[in-house]
Amino acid sequence: MAKSSGPPPIIFILLFLILAGAGYWFFVKKPAETNPSANTTNTTGTTPLPPPPPIGAPPVAPVTAPVAGGGTPVAFALPATVPAGTTVKIDGSTSMVTINLNLKNAFQAKFAGTNVTTSAGGSNKGIADVAAGTVDLAALSRPLTAQEQGQGLVAVPVAIDQIAVVVGKNNPFTGGLTSAQIQGIFTGKIDNWSAVGGAANPLQVVNRPPVSGTHQSFKELVLKGSEFGTTPNIKTLPQDTTTLLLRELGNNGIGYATFAQVANQQTVRVVAIDGVAPGTANYPFQRQLFYAYKNPPNPAVQAFLGYATSPEGRQAMLGGN
Repeated sequence: MAKSSGPPPIIFILLFLILAGAGYWFFVKKPAETNPSANTTNTTGTTPLPPPPPIGAPPVAPVTAPVAGGGTPVAFALPATVPAGTTVKIDGSTSMVTINLNLKNAFQAKFAGTNVTTSAGGSNKGIADVAAGTVDLAALSRPLTAQEQGQGLVAVPVAIDQIAVVVGKNNPFTGGLTSAQIQGIFTGKIDNWSAVGGAANPLQVVNRPPVSGTHQSFKELVLKGSEFGTTPNIKTLPQDTTTLLLRELGNNGIGYATFAQVANQQTVRVVAIDGVAPGTANYPFQRQLFYAYKNPPNPAVQAFLGYATSPEGRQAMLGGN
């Protein structure tokens, strides 16, 4: 009988097992382990990633705040009681008027005999007042600068906000704008509505003053650090007042405000940016809001921030019970 010239059958079996195992790894295991879009687990591969926080609602705030210049973080916890007679003074951004008022009412209702007073002189004034010790908290629509942190000020993030671009209700322009068009409008390169698809009407820009935290945030988020224009069609308000800004829009003006302040206004319309309206998760112009205090925080500040950063306080910010 002639001898077989090929490899013995055991070789074919081993080759088959090796190839089968490699194919299983490449076609089944590899995508799940190396393609980040093939699964929704974190780096341990065991816990599902959490969904993004809803826009317009306060995020889950940290239970501690970093201390400027280093040191031990200050812990804030929901207090069981707050002594009657406790007072909390707040000044700062007009963007946080509604949040301040909602927290004031809820805090006073929960802790009888406490008193919260609020003003809205702008982020810069709030910071100056906290540094001077004339108020307890500054409501901020921008982060603290390194210089402000150097004064012993600490900022605690409390909410996410969106900056809406608005026009008057009777403005003939009813379309949306791109981010590039917004940059052109507010830097003075576009001064007629016809340049952005509207009728041939002069375009009036109504700008907030530089002391406004919303002004600074808009400059960073929208203008990417560029300066606002100084062309004749750009009017800068003497005070950071949303009511005045909306009144100045008329039929050909455009301005910006925190979305919470204009969402239910009957005299203006919000403008979609890059096809996305404010109030949705992927709206491009959004920022963090803060409360800032001078370290170390006094008992009133600890009580108020403990409430504000608790689940109950975050619900109260939205006007909930």
